[in-house]
Amino acid sequence: MSATYALNPKVSLAETDDGAVLLHERTGRYWQLNATGLLVLRSLTSGDSPEQAAQTLASRHTLPASRARDDVAALLASLRSADLLREGR
Repeated sequence: MSATYALNPKVSLAETDDGAVLLHERTGRYWQLNATGLLVLRSLTSGDSPEQAAQTLASRHTLPASRARDDVAALLASLRSADLLREGR
């Protein structure tokens, strides 16, 4: 069974014209995602696997599959490292 992802309950998301801003309420830190980052985040939090998110990214932006996988993996690692996104089962 693959992992599912959700925003940390202490994180607020506000969409902007260019993507989204995330606020970690416990730390008071802000992060900004561009429209592509928001696309990946929405994909992951709607139940898609990182591979599915990469496929969506590759098809929407005409990227090689390997590049899309690397980009999704890097964003996922950053979001998890900053405690913005959590993994569940």
